[in-house]
Amino acid sequence: MTKLTRRAGLIGATLLAATALTPALAQTADITVGVTISSTGSAAALGVPQKNSVEFLPKELGGAKVNLIVLDDGGDPTAATTNARRLVTENKVDVLIGSSITPTGIAVSNVAAEAGVPHFSLAPMPVTPERAKWTVVMPQPVPLMAKVIFNHMKNSGAKTVGMIGFSDSWGDLWAKEFEANGKPLGLSMVADERFARADTSVAGQALKLVAAKPDVVLVAASGTGAALPQIALRERGFTGKIYQTHGAVSKDFIRIAGKSAEGALLASGPVIAAEGLPDSSLVKKPAMAYVTAYEGKYGKDTRTQFGAHIFDAFEILKRVTPPALKEAKPGTPEFREAIRKALLSEKEMAASQGVYNFTETDRYGVDDRARVLITVKDGAFVVVP
Repeated sequence: MTKLTRRAGLIGATLLAATALTPALAQTADITVGVTISSTGSAAALGVPQKNSVEFLPKELGGAKVNLIVLDDGGDPTAATTNARRLVTENKVDVLIGSSITPTGIAVSNVAAEAGVPHFSLAPMPVTPERAKWTVVMPQPVPLMAKVIFNHMKNSGAKTVGMIGFSDSWGDLWAKEFEANGKPLGLSMVADERFARADTSVAGQALKLVAAKPDVVLVAASGTGAALPQIALRERGFTGKIYQTHGAVSKDFIRIAGKSAEGALLASGPVIAAEGLPDSSLVKKPAMAYVTAYEGKYGKDTRTQFGAHIFDAFEILKRVTPPALKEAKPGTPEFREAIRKALLSEKEMAASQGVYNFTETDRYGVDDRARVLITVKDGAFVVVP
């Protein structure tokens, strides 16, 4: 065999090898995930645990390396929009995650809908028909969490309710939910006060609530802002039960509210009470995995459901990425569409905060396995039997 013949044979073998490897290489292209969270600003109590949780996220999905880009939006919807557009146009992300509060979550969802990118919201939000195609929501829906609160109010003998909430979409969600599901239980709202997320005092609103003499009060706020009404109401002599939404479930709430937090009742995701879940629960294994990792790094009782939401987004991605990789290559519209389809076809996706079954019309995808009722006792969260 001549040198020329041998060389031609080597070149041919190399080309054949490269051709044979092409499909595998296509399947292992990097997956780019873009995250925008509120790790500074008034929503930092929610965003910081999410930022901390990033180090516990998988480095691969379905055998493909994950490129993770994390940005801070400071709880500002305009900044969240800017971040999402940057992630889509400059970084060409396959998946968007964020943000930490309802207004910024809506902002990211709008960009996701325009760009055709799968989006995991880390905050409860109204999913309009325009957003429903591309957005799923990791936190529990307000109706699911409101049900446990309103039922407890009724069973405790309450008739009248005063509400104080954020003067934005989060407060509006809870006001609408009360009309839809609180009133049919025989509850009556006698006062509805609002305050801005950046406010440092709610003294005036608290005085009006106390004057209305409700049996119980519902605080529709989140993060450290939820502590303001808790403190103000107790300081002004309100002795009735105070209910808080799942947006308030963090140790920062207890730390800031101090003694005023004692006895507060909060709807919460099950990760807060992971150890008490039955072994048969599909939620227990991922919940304990998150708690073990997070508290192993940050200390006992540092877990939050907010940090767990970003962990859960990746628990879902573990399920939907493998079938999507069989359909298309990351970095393409076809791959993003395959992720969207897999979110609908995969069922009983267990995560730390619930078991997810998304549909075209149910973009939250959770049921009663995704909630518990807790109270503050001796400076700690305790599950209400």
